Amino acid sequence: MSKQSVGVVGVGLMGHGIALNLARKGWPLGYLDHPGNQPTDDLDALGATRHADRAALAQASEVVILCVTGTPQVEDVLFGEGGLLASLRPGTVVIDCSTAIPASTARVAAAVREAGGRFLDAPMTRTPKEAAEGRLNLLVGAEPDLFEGMRPLLSAFAENIFHAGSEAGAGHTLKLLHNYVSLGSVTLIAEAAACAGKAGIAPEVLVDVLRKGGGHGAALDRLSPFLLAGDSSPMRFSIANARKDLGYYVAMAEGLGAERAVAEGVLTDLDGLVEGGHGADHLPLVVRHFTAKN
Repeated sequence: MSKQSVGVVGVGLMGHGIALNLARKGWPLGYLDHPGNQPTDDLDALGATRHADRAALAQASEVVILCVTGTPQVEDVLFGEGGLLASLRPGTVVIDCSTAIPASTARVAAAVREAGGRFLDAPMTRTPKEAAEGRLNLLVGAEPDLFEGMRPLLSAFAENIFHAGSEAGAGHTLKLLHNYVSLGSVTLIAEAAACAGKAGIAPEVLVDVLRKGGGHGAALDRLSPFLLAGDSSPMRFSIANARKDLGYYVAMAEGLGAERAVAEGVLTDLDGLVEGGHGADHLPLVVRHFTAKN
């Protein structure tokens, strides 16, 4: 079976890895030219086509992958001036790899169907490193036949693919649950590390104890390079992005009538850091900001 032509909107830290793996593995690739893109010389060298606007990309693509910041950006790409939906080819599959509010995702999916396309949400977990290696985790909301039909393409840039459910937005729901646990755990450990510092506990001792006890896990693995050596590069995820994701989670939980007191506490901490001008910092730096308080 021939490989579909793919257009990528959002060639940032994560989207660049997606695009690079698709191009390397033989999918005809186009991408939207945008100031927020990572350098694209490697994509161009592999034969990717640079599109100046969304209409041109939509007309050239059988599959469109969105990898943008969040719900406002997804809605703008599709519905804004010069949006994709106005130029979508019949039968085009729209794959949203962004982190988004599930209620919006359901509306987006309905609009894509009305425009003659098909939709699945496939938000990611893991980091830009795994994106570049083609080893992302994807959490997919899609009808079973569409899920199976898109599996070969998704496998080009993912190691683990989870079918979250058949309804549009199931993938985004699972992503928000994941990010609440992941980002909440990092924030919790960061707060404990700041407290440990004020109590005179050496960082290497704290990390060793957590690693050999109940505190061990991915959150500690990503935070410990900063605790031990001031290196935040293993978690190149901004405080502002963490605040955005926790805000989405709290809104989702509120809509479901679910308990959210702990999530609201984490969100309050992140709100304060963003309002204090630290939104662009990598998330591990919350340790430093918590230490500086009081």
